[in-house]
Amino acid sequence: MNLEQALAKSRADFAGDGLARIRRFVRQPSISADGTGIREMAELLVREIEGLGGRARPIETAGHPVVYGEIDAGAATTLLVYGMYDVQPVEGEVGWLADPFSGDIIDYGDHGPCLVSRGIYNTKGPLAGFFNAVAAAQASGRLPVNLKFLVEGEEEMQSKHLKDVVRDHRELLAADYAYFPFYSEDPTGKPMVYLGVKGILFFELIARGGNRGGPVGRDIHGSNAVWFDNPAWSLVHAMSSMISRDEKHILIDGFYDEVVPPSAEDEGLLTELERTFDARTELETHDVVRFKYDLEGGDLLRKYLYQPTLNIDGLVSGHHGAGTKTVIPHEARAKLDIRMVPNMDPERTKRLVRDHLDRHGFGHVLMEVNDAYAWAKTPASNPAIGALLDGMRALGAAPEVWPHLAGSAPFYLFTKELGLPLAMGGLGHGGRPHSPNEYATVEGMQRLQDSVLHFLANLGGTQ
Repeated sequence: MNLEQALAKSRADFAGDGLARIRRFVRQPSISADGTGIREMAELLVREIEGLGGRARPIETAGHPVVYGEIDAGAATTLLVYGMYDVQPVEGEVGWLADPFSGDIIDYGDHGPCLVSRGIYNTKGPLAGFFNAVAAAQASGRLPVNLKFLVEGEEEMQSKHLKDVVRDHRELLAADYAYFPFYSEDPTGKPMVYLGVKGILFFELIARGGNRGGPVGRDIHGSNAVWFDNPAWSLVHAMSSMISRDEKHILIDGFYDEVVPPSAEDEGLLTELERTFDARTELETHDVVRFKYDLEGGDLLRKYLYQPTLNIDGLVSGHHGAGTKTVIPHEARAKLDIRMVPNMDPERTKRLVRDHLDRHGFGHVLMEVNDAYAWAKTPASNPAIGALLDGMRALGAAPEVWPHLAGSAPFYLFTKELGLPLAMGGLGHGGRPHSPNEYATVEGMQRLQDSVLHFLANLGGTQ
């Protein structure tokens, strides 16, 4: 691959074939929650990989298919590209400035021309941009690395069946490195590269009537609260027993025992981050007035990165529509997630939650675990990380390197199950995942492709 020719080709084709590919990706609905468009999106991916001269097929699972593909360039290095083709639902979201599956480009606030669509940021846009970069590389010579693709359709459902595919196809997925393309620039244009992710335990707590004296099969009149138990109170008390009132300390016995302090490498990264970290940008990006901690700089960063969380994602019980209706609900449910930091183990964390509920008189509250997976991390010294960072710097960017992301992704399947270092990121800016007006800037989508080409060249030793 001639890098300069590939860059020129990528830029020349962007307004035509490049943008058309990105629009194909986001215009095809692929909502994993209800299956809308999932099969069609998987088939589209197979065609796209085959169109680049590769081989591809869906791997069936008990849920949505995982798309596997490969492009053999006869190179010495093989890169396994991870992606997700599913998106969140749009039902109930208001305020979209364009149809969420239109692929329309509009002037969006201070960001300039943006493609506004569900999935453009999280993460069909970066995936399509990677394909565009591959096409440009092939047009300027031979790919500097062999490519394998593993693209799932259940990331928004905690990657329920990806682990089965990985464990059943280890030999097929053999590679030297793994990569997750993603827009990494914040609204100011500063790229942030994360070396890993936190783990996650996602579960439901369910309180019902029955032996405690509450209604069993239906909601009943609220006047009966004088002598019948209310399952909603059980749920509220159970959740409040697990965290302090200021939400700063989790009260589950042994919860913090596995948490380890930052490594020497992480301490070095934190020192660098303190020089450039802008807390105000974080507040503005997330539409938040203030942090819950009265901390600044490095102390605030340490909380963000090394503090596990217990979060209520949603709860429902009884009447919650318009008007008044006095009832004792027969059931109360809450969805919660725990973000686990190194070296927390998902199975142990699950047991701690169950034991806490039992010890504190909430044995009747059911706990249903939807999914759980571990944290993951790649050392900053790994060649894949260096190839990504050097590619960004060659394009004039000054990336921040973060020890890990506060969010979660199934990267442990690559780092722990397959033993592959994983790099994530790329230039480009987007935002508002899981929200109306999810977007990516047109300029940023082009920058993503440029950074991918540099990354591939660096990784394959081709300049």
